[in-house]
Amino acid sequence: MQTNLADFIKNTREGQEAEDILRKCVHCGFCTAPCPTYQLLGDELDGPRGRIYLIKQVLEGKPATVKTQQHLDRCLTCRNCETTCPSGVQYGRLIDIGRKVVDEQVPRPLAQRLMRGALKELLTSKSLFNPAMKLGQTMRPLLPKALQNKIPPGQNPGVWPQREHTRKMLLLDGCVQPAMSPNINFAAARVLDAMAVQLVVAPRAGCCGAIRHHLNDHEAALDDMRNNIDAWWPHVESGAEAIVMTASGCGVTVKEYGHFLAHDSAYAVKAKRISDLTRDLSEILPEFEAGLVKKLSGKISKRIAWHPPCTLQHGQQIKGKVEGLLRSVGVDVKLCADSHLCCGSAGTYSVLQPELSYQLRDNKLKNLQATEPEMILSANIGCLTHLQSGTQTPVMHWVELLDQALTQSQGALAVQH
Repeated sequence: MQTNLADFIKNTREGQEAEDILRKCVHCGFCTAPCPTYQLLGDELDGPRGRIYLIKQVLEGKPATVKTQQHLDRCLTCRNCETTCPSGVQYGRLIDIGRKVVDEQVPRPLAQRLMRGALKELLTSKSLFNPAMKLGQTMRPLLPKALQNKIPPGQNPGVWPQREHTRKMLLLDGCVQPAMSPNINFAAARVLDAMAVQLVVAPRAGCCGAIRHHLNDHEAALDDMRNNIDAWWPHVESGAEAIVMTASGCGVTVKEYGHFLAHDSAYAVKAKRISDLTRDLSEILPEFEAGLVKKLSGKISKRIAWHPPCTLQHGQQIKGKVEGLLRSVGVDVKLCADSHLCCGSAGTYSVLQPELSYQLRDNKLKNLQATEPEMILSANIGCLTHLQSGTQTPVMHWVELLDQALTQSQGALAVQH
């Protein structure tokens, strides 16, 4: 695609990146068919190719409009189009650049600014979000359905393992997951403890930066990233062998720290090292497959439907690892029709674009329920909460299932002895 960027962005770092991405696009349209919003709306401008044209026009100097902003806002950033693209167009990075430029040109109404500002501050601050979530869980039966959908019932996470192990890995605690579903990280710690690996949480680490970045507050997002690098670095220097992600949305962002901070001379080398160390939990546990098979083979009898989050299968390009591990321990796990499509959660999307988000959720649940599961598993807190809001079938993180089976197995052994 030929480009002629306007002077305001031509010689900038973001302009150069955008131009490199745009030049890879060959207009083929392979990205259109798998786009969830194009499937719902049938509008070329609500598909990747159309949005690429809109971004190109703005970067070449055509003034952005409210309609331009709306079409970009409707994108889930699921990156399904990247998986499909034969030319390797990095659409996710391009739309982040495009949204930032458009927002600079098109001021949002006050209500939108307040909502987006509240999301950035509330979701990324544990001191604000944790008490708000606890209050919401206490008042949950009295809240309207829309709020209940965002507030999972309170959960007892159990006990964090206390054994010391030679092998140590860092764990990103995350910003919303510890309050919404604390059992996920506790379950990961217990499963890895059973494999003689100790998970360590750096207390000063916080939000990965994804929320602020995708809401176009790029500088504050970089500060979130620098904060995490500072929190993790002493542990890295002490020999932590990996940084484990139990939320695939966080994982895809931390794996790109090296890119986001490549221009920062104080952090570029450290950021790349952090990205190189970052592993989704599904990349860690296959190393221990033999041990898990020995402990769990035949112990899990439930029929499972697996929903791979977009941030796992498209953002990180990790496919088949969770299903493969579950099947190796004897789990009957199924993928549903259109398993490559987004469930509609997409970070803050379900709050900012609720109508489209719930259409996608209901379509996804219809396909998942067609497999007649007793349980639905996924790997990202947003997907888990969003899907559970539309079904009575239990929805949980896949490591919770392994943890439950290990706990039951250990309990049975204790009784025998």
